[in-house]
Amino acid sequence: MRTVTEEDLPLQCIYHWERARAQHIFLTQPFDGGKVRDWTWSQAMDEVRRMAGYLKAQNWEPGTRVAILSKNCAWWILADLAIWMAGYVSVPIYPSLKAQTVRQILEHSEAKACFVGATDENEASFLGVPSTVVSVGFPTAPDGEYNDWNSLVESHTPMLDSPTRPAEDLATIIYTSGTTGTPKGVMHGFQALAFNARTCAQVFEFRSDQRILSYLPLAHVVERMGVEVVSLRLGSRIFFTEGIETFLTDLHRARPTLFLSVPRLLLKFQQGVFTKIPPEKLNKLLRIPVVNRIIKRRILHQLGLNTARLAACGAAPLPPEILRWYRNLGLELVEGYGMTETWITHLPAVGTLRVGYVGAAIPGVEAKLGENDELLIRSPMNMLGYYKDPQSTRASFTEDGFFRTGDVAQMDPDGQLKLIGRVKEQFKTSKGKYVAPAPIEGRLLAHPAIDSGCLMGAGLPSPFAVILLSEDARKRAADPKARAELEESLRAQIEQLNGQLDPHERVKFLAIADGPWTVGNGLVTPTLKIKRTLLEARYQAFIDDWRNRNNPIVWESDPSGRPEAYSAAAATAPVRQSD
Repeated sequence: MRTVTEEDLPLQCIYHWERARAQHIFLTQPFDGGKVRDWTWSQAMDEVRRMAGYLKAQNWEPGTRVAILSKNCAWWILADLAIWMAGYVSVPIYPSLKAQTVRQILEHSEAKACFVGATDENEASFLGVPSTVVSVGFPTAPDGEYNDWNSLVESHTPMLDSPTRPAEDLATIIYTSGTTGTPKGVMHGFQALAFNARTCAQVFEFRSDQRILSYLPLAHVVERMGVEVVSLRLGSRIFFTEGIETFLTDLHRARPTLFLSVPRLLLKFQQGVFTKIPPEKLNKLLRIPVVNRIIKRRILHQLGLNTARLAACGAAPLPPEILRWYRNLGLELVEGYGMTETWITHLPAVGTLRVGYVGAAIPGVEAKLGENDELLIRSPMNMLGYYKDPQSTRASFTEDGFFRTGDVAQMDPDGQLKLIGRVKEQFKTSKGKYVAPAPIEGRLLAHPAIDSGCLMGAGLPSPFAVILLSEDARKRAADPKARAELEESLRAQIEQLNGQLDPHERVKFLAIADGPWTVGNGLVTPTLKIKRTLLEARYQAFIDDWRNRNNPIVWESDPSGRPEAYSAAAATAPVRQSD
């Protein structure tokens, strides 16, 4: 049964706005540290039509894969639309991946061409894109031998017709971020994109005057849907950022009405506030009538979020304390749930927020709990399958068509969903009881000094956590007095946390690691999720030493920064590198 109309499909939407909002600004791109370029719908569609003409002239067969390897920018959106107009399939690639993984994705998808822009790893462009793949360089691309975007646009006449694509046509292959191994290519048709955009817009009552800043990777489903596809449906405006150095300036320029984020970034924003106003002082100010309203407005204005009608967080669980903190400031922050294979399936409708929950299934989505309380999803947005992997595709679905998410969940009678953790991430202690690490990690991250954490303990009497401190906390820890205060604060955090946990879940100690955990060294994914198995391998050599200290707070190395080893295990601990 068809679940979307022709007018819902992305290509039909852009043809409509090309006529109806021709002179309205669609895309805003900063460049050269302060300059800005705007595209109206008319100007954007002219470039899309010209680039689609170039791609069409290559005479590749319909459905040919064309990749996009770039940080977010206006040309990313224009390239995606041109690929679809030309009858091809877009393959987004995370700009933080290294050359080996880029090449692997291009070869697996059999991409004939790749649009290249700025990336975190410049060698990914040089070494990751085979010479057999046609390369088109955005104006943001590093120096290299590409076909120049602007030159191609200038030299090709625009496509005059407005080709459409059937709802069931393959639109994109999105490669998973690889928390548990080799990325898989998830296939989605135009129907899934159209259905999710229409439903999300209805649930949150989005309007055409919406403004959004695009800074999370467009290779991820949250940004792809919440920024690109929803904006195509509404005809709304998308702003971009040049990078970390200009982020606040770009955010203030955008004055977003919708702000999308992930837990780790919201934690960093909060830590930034705490470096200017310590939490104790801020809490006192927020208890003073009248003053609290001024403080709240000032903080949201400094964050660039004072115009946000809605902020949404996804990709990983957000600690309830952080959600409450932002909402107390007056930011309408909510959590949602989705996967690469399902798009966004759960959202809290207006007025239904329940802290610790990700909302209920949106209209058209069926959700239920299967064996071991695994969340199962069936909807028009379920993936078409894994590209060139029919065996994994079959294993991912039940006989009646529900997708096996791998997430353990709790579902209340009214359908509100609470995530417990991943089925494969649960571990058994030596006492024979299972521990779900994600909820415990989320509570640890509520401490302002903790930047990231990983709960471990398979086969041990009690679990423990390896954590990274925030940059500011790490610097302060070099001072013995400040370090003592920090350790006391962390001890109090453990005591408070353990009082909320079952006996077999209680955290024995915190191990403060040196870090870093980055995409570059392979310990986190491009979406900032930790790679649990690699972290466990990284710290395996330390565990016996840490446990034998019988201290609730231990350090991987001397926090004062002295060069000598702080523990006997430090010299022998392996550092795992991975793409």
